[in-house]
Formats: sequence, C-alpha cells, structure tokens
Amino acid sequence: MDIFLTILQGVPMTIGLTVAALGIGALGGIPLALCRRSTIPGVSFAAVSVIEILRGIPPIVWLFIIYFGLGTALPVLDPLTSAVIGLGLISCAYMAEIYRGGLSAITRGQWEASEALGMGRQSVLTFIIGPQVFRVSIPAAASYAIGLLKDSSVAHTIGVSEIVYFANDQSRQSSDALGPFFLAAFVYVIMTIPCAWATRALDARLRQRVAR
Repeated sequence: MDIFLTILQGVPMTIGLTVAALGIGALGGIPLALCRRSTIPGVSFAAVSVIEILRGIPPIVWLFIIYFGLGTALPVLDPLTSAVIGLGLISCAYMAEIYRGGLSAITRGQWEASEALGMGRQSVLTFIIGPQVFRVSIPAAASYAIGLLKDSSVAHTIGVSEIVYFANDQSRQSSDALGPFFLAAFVYVIMTIPCAWATRALDARLRQRVAR
C-alpha cells in the first residue's frame, strides 16, 4: 500500500506535463497545419519537413537533445521545462496532422459559399471552418492525448518526478522489481479510461448540436 501511495505522488506531475505539452501542440499545430496546406512555393515543403522531423525522432531522443544538449548552455532548462518543450514540439507535429485531416474533411463548397458572401479568409476560418474542424478533430486529438499521457513516462529519464520515476525508485528500493511497475500500469489505466469516456460524451454532444 505504501508503494502504491508513493507512485500516486507522480500523478499530478504526469497530468501537468501532459496538459502543458498538449496545450503547446494544440496552439502550435494550427499555424503548422495552415502552412502544410499553403500554396506558396516552399512553405508546404518546409512544414512537411518540420512535421516529419519532429515525428520521426523518438521522444526520449528529443528530451536528451534538449536537456543534455541545450540544457548545458541554458541553465533555465531544468528537467520539467525540457520535458514540456520536447513533448510540446512533438505534439505540435501530431496536432498539425490532426488539424490537416479535419480541414480535408471540410468540403470545398463551404469555402466557396463563404467567399461568395464576402467573408474574409480569417473570418471563414474563425467562424465557419474552425468550429467544424474542432469537432471533427476531437476523436483523433483525444486518442493522441491518451498516447501523450503514456509517452510522458519517458520524462523520468531526465529526472522528472512523474509516475514511472517513483515506480522505478520503489523498484530499486524494494525486493519486488516488477510490482511497482504493475502498479504504475494500473494507475495509467485508471487515468486513461475517464479520458476516453469524456471524449466520447463530448463527441456525442457536439454531434447532436450539429444535427439540430
């Protein structure tokens, strides 16, 4: 029981790290997705390159590059800040692709109808296209959020005191090498199930509002 309570101490840090990284991705993914769909020569290619680089390198490698690389020159990059930046950058790439999929789901006719009404591109994106992209993107974004919650466990490798950090510490101190990790796995399951339920409920509610 003491081991379980110790592991629970990492829950706030895990949630905070996940929310912070997802928030960065939710905002940073918007301009990246728009650049991805740009018709300006070179802009789309640059956006695709950034997305593929961010997604192609494992999260743990990004954290090592930021913390052990940039962190040596910038003392302000403590373990938590480095983890937020690393996972946030990766989140930008994944959210950009999620937004791109949502934009692709919007028919060209809606753009043309909005333009025919004399609406500017920014107004169309804000009031017409944006809300629809948000609804379409919710399931994919929620799935990624759950994955990000689990991926945040790599932050323990640079000293962030999240769930796996405490599980690993308890494993070293006790004679039970695997028990703490089974408890950590149980905690992750308990955390992800409510998130999945809430996502389905929100998606169903938005579908009802759109259908009215």
